[in-house]
Amino acid sequence: MDRSASLPMYDWPELCSQTDQWWRVLAQCFSAEGLTQVPTGLDRDDDPHIKWRHPRLLMSQTCGYPLRQKYREMLTIIAVPRYNAEGCEGSDYCSMVVVRKNDGHLTLGDFNGRSAAFNGEDSQSGYSALRAVVAPLAQGGRFFSQTVKTGTHLKSMAAVAANKADVCAIDCVGWELAKRIFPDLVAKLSVIAQTPSAPALPYVTARSCSNDDLQRLRRGLLKSVEDKQHKDLRAHLLIDGFDILPQNAYERIEKIEKAAIDAGYPELI
Repeated sequence: MDRSASLPMYDWPELCSQTDQWWRVLAQCFSAEGLTQVPTGLDRDDDPHIKWRHPRLLMSQTCGYPLRQKYREMLTIIAVPRYNAEGCEGSDYCSMVVVRKNDGHLTLGDFNGRSAAFNGEDSQSGYSALRAVVAPLAQGGRFFSQTVKTGTHLKSMAAVAANKADVCAIDCVGWELAKRIFPDLVAKLSVIAQTPSAPALPYVTARSCSNDDLQRLRRGLLKSVEDKQHKDLRAHLLIDGFDILPQNAYERIEKIEKAAIDAGYPELI
């Protein structure tokens, strides 16, 4: 297998064209830094988890939760995007706790005994962050009457809008993108709270990547946001810049999870 590249986290069908353009910009920047065997396009063939495990991965983007739980020995952080979205501060992000606009329940506490939708148990933004804000309200380790696993943030939003669930947590970058791409869906929803912040979804490479190539990747990313020619493309994807963060920056995600567990709320129930 040759080196591969993927950007699966916000690669919605409605954004694939812009994501492909963004990769071409990055590939040119990486090649200009002397990186070799740079893929000409993004690989969308396999489950992202398969790519994150492969030693020939050149670059991808992952969620901070699986990075800490499953892939800390397999992946190295290249850089962390700074997104231009409400709820972001520098390279930190949070989730928006979203309900139906016409529900009439104004605070998270009002949803005791109601239902929640989440994208997956390995999601910081859709699962662990929601668990964190619910933990102080839970009694006997329980808050919701039921939970619904949807597979994606968009499906969680649709479930709430369609009255199949009452609340969900959507990462603030995805929420900002949805406001532009799916205005009719967002118009049915309302934000009632924000979750604790954590470092945003990092760009990563295989741990087997040499230090020289890692530095080339980092220099290429930093130069990609200096190019004014692609300013509109970056704005469309909400990318404002990159920060170089150490691996241990994501320990904050583990602390968020531990606080919920210590409060007697280990699962989103």
